[in-house]
Amino acid sequence: MEPRFSDLQACIIDPEAPLVIVDVDEVLAQFMRGFGTFVGRFGYELRVDRFALFQNIYRPGETEHLDLIAGKVLFDDFFRDGADDLLPAEGAAHALADLASRAGVVILTNAPEHGRLARGQWLKTHGFDYPLVINSGPKGPSAAQLASRTAGRSVFIDDLLPQLESVAASAPDITRFQMISDERLRPLAPTAPERHVRIDDWAELRTAIEAQLFA
Repeated sequence: MEPRFSDLQACIIDPEAPLVIVDVDEVLAQFMRGFGTFVGRFGYELRVDRFALFQNIYRPGETEHLDLIAGKVLFDDFFRDGADDLLPAEGAAHALADLASRAGVVILTNAPEHGRLARGQWLKTHGFDYPLVINSGPKGPSAAQLASRTAGRSVFIDDLLPQLESVAASAPDITRFQMISDERLRPLAPTAPERHVRIDDWAELRTAIEAQLFA
């Protein structure tokens, strides 16, 4: 599924203001903790053995992870029935609100279309009431289109190295930051700090973004 044209067009972007493009899961939301609680309701456990999702779902006591198709079903069900149970990343709402007083903010998330309403409601409930773009696959083209609509500087924040690389390829002028809110995942995550600055604390990240956008 490509980003919905209406999502991108609906984003009202100040043509002169800086722009913050930000992911949700493990950036604004503690996804793995919430998803782990959800799969536990069905008798499974989410281990943090590697930087992965479906390969971390197990039946208790087993050494082989759950079938990937079954894991995908749980993922889809989560966005129907459990996506409102996520906790926000510490400090994210305050930092983003401060940035939003001087810059535009767009949330660019890869989520199933059927989770749109739940995701939007969760964002509003936790203080992230900004334009939402539902994406699928590489985020580079969408980020490039958003950034092209302002003469201001742009930054992109995501937890996944492939998404950071996608943005680097599509829009190299966008400054990229890697953020991983779950401390259990931090030592496991693929990273390339020489290309994408890695900062896992929102107060520190806000300062770094300010230096890029407003200096």
